[in-house]
Amino acid sequence: MSTCLRLHTRVTDYLAERRRLGFELQSHDTLLADFAQFVADRHHHGPLTVELMADWVRTGKEGLGTPETWYRRMAILRRFIRYLQQFEPQTEMPDASIFGPEPGRVAPHIYREEEIVDLLAAARTLGPRGSLRPATFETLFGLMASTGLRVSEALHLGDTDVDLKRGMLTVRETKFAKSRQLPLHPSTTEALARYRQQRMRHVPTTADTPFFIGSRGRRLGRPLGDRQVHRVFNALRDRLGWVNRGAHAAPRLHDLRHTFAVRRLVRWHREGTDIDQMMLALSTYLGHTKISHTYWYLSAVPELMALAGGKFERFVDLAGGDDE
Repeated sequence: MSTCLRLHTRVTDYLAERRRLGFELQSHDTLLADFAQFVADRHHHGPLTVELMADWVRTGKEGLGTPETWYRRMAILRRFIRYLQQFEPQTEMPDASIFGPEPGRVAPHIYREEEIVDLLAAARTLGPRGSLRPATFETLFGLMASTGLRVSEALHLGDTDVDLKRGMLTVRETKFAKSRQLPLHPSTTEALARYRQQRMRHVPTTADTPFFIGSRGRRLGRPLGDRQVHRVFNALRDRLGWVNRGAHAAPRLHDLRHTFAVRRLVRWHREGTDIDQMMLALSTYLGHTKISHTYWYLSAVPELMALAGGKFERFVDLAGGDDE
């Protein structure tokens, strides 16, 4: 049996064994299958080497990944390599710190209301004049800000996933292979309806039509690409000249999702809502696999730290009053 065929078989067996133990590994399927194909394309023979593994890791995100994404890809691969060494002990094991220390989550840029308004206004100025492009990006950014969708989720929406009569989105097979339905605010529903009407004047709607489409040349009517969306956002961000309030190099498109979550939590705090009671609902709406990912906002975002601190101070005051 060739090295490549044997590796594909080992990947299949590994994933099957992990699933029998109760793990959900949908994202691992794609990554490890991609690694096996990478090895095949390199015509590699003999034991797998750390150099080969590191080369594969760096191909993530089309070669535009960061040390953080490299670390996470290698962490998944290392678990498989540990399994593989049972059968092929000469397989090399990469060090866990090959791409630096384990990355932690850092504070995002939380957009102010006026920044979001300015972003949507800037999107409306995009050219070419008379095209669908300005409306596409204005509606896309507005939908992300008002629902907390991941950019990948928004870009994968089909026209049939947007139910304007019920004011409901169906987000299918998301980052963690789960689908969910999201109720929309009436103003969001109205904005999506306007965009759909504009889109229909440019491209006929069929059952396979993506909700957000490209508007130039051969891309007309096809789904928007992730890289294109980030490129447009980055250009608008640089033009607007926002002051960065997060711990990343600059405000990011993904920070619209963080902003949605934080603003909801801030509002609940101010209304005196029991956060613990509502956290599960927010976690489900955002599509988090662990509720701890939603609780992270309470400790990572200054706006929420201040509110939580004030709540704790009031608790201490009340407790002290009882002792007197």
